[in-house]
Formats: sequence, structure tokens, C-alpha cells
Amino acid sequence: MTAAPEPTRRDTDHRRIEIAAAARALIAERGFEGLRTRDIAERVGINIATLHYHVPSKEALVELVAQSLRDEFTAQYLRQSREGLSALEVLRLEFADFRETLAGREAFIVMAELSERARRDPRIAEIIRPMQAFWHGQIADILARGRADGSFRPDLDPIAGASMVIGGMIASQRLPDDSLAGFDRVAAELERAVRNPALKPLTPPKSGSSS
Repeated sequence: MTAAPEPTRRDTDHRRIEIAAAARALIAERGFEGLRTRDIAERVGINIATLHYHVPSKEALVELVAQSLRDEFTAQYLRQSREGLSALEVLRLEFADFRETLAGREAFIVMAELSERARRDPRIAEIIRPMQAFWHGQIADILARGRADGSFRPDLDPIAGASMVIGGMIASQRLPDDSLAGFDRVAAELERAVRNPALKPLTPPKSGSSS
């Protein structure tokens, strides 16, 4: 079989974006176990040789998918400035961002699939764990800032609290009511769990449209 010609530098980034998108769609549809490089190549409209030029191994493919998720989450974070907001307002933005991810479904499903796979595959764990640790650190920093400014409970443990908040958000999609309205109720309870009970209750944020 004739090898595919090497793509120009100008085309490389675009092709990798296409490969990541196809891989994410297949993971969302079939799970990680159903991911096949031949199916990715077919969706992108390239041959296997070209696919392997861009992603020579399964680990390289997972890294490419993870990078696409990181880019998406970063862009989502940057769309709304946190400058000058209280810790509670920033936490609510985190809930809103997660809700948006749930509404889109694909990124949440792909991240969940990779996280589950990482429990059994140390090579994938090396790629996914830093993303999880970064998110946990972000939430812990918000909780620590809220504890310091008095908006959150003075006895709040930011590290354990971050695990509770993240675990609660993810677990909201493993309940009988996994709708966006169900997530809103979970987020409201998480907020009540960390808020300083001595503070005057605030007007709850407006919810987006439920599914």
C-alpha cells in the first residue's frame, strides 16, 4: 500500500482537530472500549496511514482528546471573568460551567469514560489525573477564599470540601433524575453545605432552561 504523503504544517493543526472531534464523538456513542482507529479515519475521511502520522499510538490519541477537552474547558472558563467576584459568585460560575457541559453532553461523557478507564490503565491515568487534580485545586482555592472572607463556613475543610463539591456534581448524573433541573437541585444543596450559616440568605441564581 502506498503511504500517504506527509501533510503540510499548515494542515496539521486542522487535521488533528478533526481527529479529536471524531474520536470524541465515537467515545460518546460507543464508550472507550468501542473506539477504533479505522472508524476515526473513516469519519475524518483519511486513510489509516495519515491517521497514524498524526496519532501514532493509542496513548497519543488519548492525549489529543484530553487536549481538546482542556482547550474546551479553558475557553469556557475564560468566557466569563472572575475579576472582582466573591467566592460564592465564583462557585456559582463553576456550577454554571458544569451545567453547560452537561447540556452539551459529549464532553462530560468523554471525560467520564476516560476517568473510568484511567482506574485500570496507568498510561491513561497519567494523562487524565493532572486534569482532575487541576479542577480539584481550583475548587479548593475557591472554598479557601470563601472561608477566609467569611462567605463560607469557618470550619470548612477546602480540600475535603472540593472533593464533596466535585463528587456531588458528577453524582448528579448517576441518579434517577439526571436532568439539568436535577443538577440545579444538587448545586443548591452543595451551596447550602458550604455557605456560612451566619450570613443573610442571598437570592439564588437564575437557572437555565431544564432538559
